[in-house]
Amino acid sequence: MKHETIEKNVGLLMLLMVFAVSIGGLTQIVPLFFQDVTNKPVDGMKPYTALQLEGRDIYIREGCVGCHSQMIRPFRAETERYGHYSVAGESVWDHPFLWGSKRTGPDLARVGARYSDDWHRAHLYNPRNVVPESKMPAYPWLVANALDSSHTETKLRAMRTLGVPYTNEDIAGATESLKGKTEMDALVAYLQVLGTAIKSKR
Repeated sequence: MKHETIEKNVGLLMLLMVFAVSIGGLTQIVPLFFQDVTNKPVDGMKPYTALQLEGRDIYIREGCVGCHSQMIRPFRAETERYGHYSVAGESVWDHPFLWGSKRTGPDLARVGARYSDDWHRAHLYNPRNVVPESKMPAYPWLVANALDSSHTETKLRAMRTLGVPYTNEDIAGATESLKGKTEMDALVAYLQVLGTAIKSKR
């Protein structure tokens, strides 16, 4: 009879469903806040340089994250193709993190140091110059666009409030380090650091 009362009362049923889902969700999520594996950076990880951080913002602005995941799953087919599976400790300083699941293009979690800077420049300028069957759009304007560093120091300060260990020297020298750099320089610098904190066995 109590079961029938709950089923016929939509408001009560919804309330109990929300309660049940909340309890289940909290039991899975809350423990993660107290585990080192999700809260501590992997050994040897360094914060992004000012150039890499600006490159990350360009990566987001240009929509790269819409076609490329940065999350290698712990399956043999994935690790054989891309390298070591992704771990949370690689993303503790990423705000927001860019793991994703969409793969119109390949996963980029371990693309750092896999290709030369020149390869990345040619690929971004016109992907079909190096991968004839590529569906990726070209980004030729990145070469001509000077990097806007007017907000870089503010970005580094904001990241520091979120736990990224930037020093006062890092912040003070950020704008100077970006003089004469293009958006292409920044994006390539960001791509070249992806996944390098964990040495791949590929």
